[in-house]
Amino acid sequence: MNMPIDQYNKDRDAASMNAGSHEAGGLRARLQKKICQYEVPDDPLIRERLEWFSDQKLGLMIHFGLYSQLGIKESHPLLDLSVWKGDPNWMRWQLPEHQNIREFKTDYVNLNKSFNPVRFDPDQWADIACDAGFKYLLMTAKHHDGFCLWDTKTTDYRVTGPDCPYRYHRNADIVGSIYDAFRARGMAISVYFSKSDWMSPYYWEPGYLLNGQTSSGPSYDPAKRPELWDKFKAYTHEQIRELTTRYGRVDCLWFDGGIKGLEIDKMVVEARKTQPWLLSADRSQGGQYENFITPELEIPDWVLPVPWETCLCLGKKMEGERYISFGYTYDQEYYSAAEVVHIFLEIACRGGNLALNIGPQPDGRFPARAMKSLQDLGRWMSLFGRGIYGARPYAPFFADFFRYMKKDGKIFVFRLYQEEEAIPAQLQFALPDKVRSVSYMRTSQTLDFIHSESYVQIGLPTGMIGCKGMIADGFELTIT
Repeated sequence: MNMPIDQYNKDRDAASMNAGSHEAGGLRARLQKKICQYEVPDDPLIRERLEWFSDQKLGLMIHFGLYSQLGIKESHPLLDLSVWKGDPNWMRWQLPEHQNIREFKTDYVNLNKSFNPVRFDPDQWADIACDAGFKYLLMTAKHHDGFCLWDTKTTDYRVTGPDCPYRYHRNADIVGSIYDAFRARGMAISVYFSKSDWMSPYYWEPGYLLNGQTSSGPSYDPAKRPELWDKFKAYTHEQIRELTTRYGRVDCLWFDGGIKGLEIDKMVVEARKTQPWLLSADRSQGGQYENFITPELEIPDWVLPVPWETCLCLGKKMEGERYISFGYTYDQEYYSAAEVVHIFLEIACRGGNLALNIGPQPDGRFPARAMKSLQDLGRWMSLFGRGIYGARPYAPFFADFFRYMKKDGKIFVFRLYQEEEAIPAQLQFALPDKVRSVSYMRTSQTLDFIHSESYVQIGLPTGMIGCKGMIADGFELTIT
């Protein structure tokens, strides 16, 4: 049952290496490069906010957009060329082989005319997230296809646009309604924003979409068309201004899309005039505006020396899938709460945050099969979350089935259980510090223990011995 730490990493590495991608070279090489690019922020408030961010540990990532209607990979099927050069059709694996791509692109662009998630309930989303133990939201305000989930004034290609049937709904401004609902429950807001915009005529010129040679960058060389590029920069800056001035408190801007030259520094500086606490994650760019690094579908196998957050999918990789989809996929299977908790502990004990992604259904609801995992996750977090939120890695970090955290002078040790494994009478684990007392987090009982120079042995309550392990156990150790 235990979800191995290298499951995502192997899939990602295999795809990169086989495709000859710019990201080839393995997880460690990629992350070491990003670590070398990292700059500690000059602003003491931003450094303070990074400590706050590292306390949150668990965020809900949501990919919701036009692609949700078809149950296909988000935005990328519009591309003909890709950095994944060894497999140019990796983004279209869900489409039938006989699909006419020109017709498909036309149909995709017109999905705004049928986007109508009438069962979307922002309060229900927020309640689900709160009950599951999430501390912040990271939702796609705009993905690469350019469809905006807020009432922007910059384009008609939006959820409140004249062609979108959902524009009449009371929650038509999805960004506004969902941000309000999550903040009302004490959760923070991280704005996912794509720097690429394939529907903007300032990025992809008219006619480019159907030419059979689309790639993720602009349809022209910005150095040769500076007047057009300046229009796109102004367009992008205005969208960020809207998101950071019209929708209340924002805790982080999370920039995706990979392109350079948009003067992200100016956007963030301007936004911080009204929201001085604002974190910025300009992904893979390094410098003062990549405040934390964001490995995607990857889990470091060591404790990183910089703030970081990884985004993983609750949905499982489907048969025949070249690369995991973040958007909704029909007939999707989902990881169990046990698998999620195990991988979450792997991330937390290495100092990272987990942004766990869900793709809502076309009607605006979370998939029922995903709900079971989230409910079970919430029950586990209600018992053991206090040993994770606000905690930091503690050596030996991870060993065998044990994971270690430290907070407020206390050590929290988690023991992962395999499927159907029973709770033993005793547990023994390495611990360098002298222990004064041990508490069983599941029942709040004080446990008997023996402490040698290098390990602690604890006895479990008689009533628990032989019972099913239930994902993982946690122990709170007071040290001298």
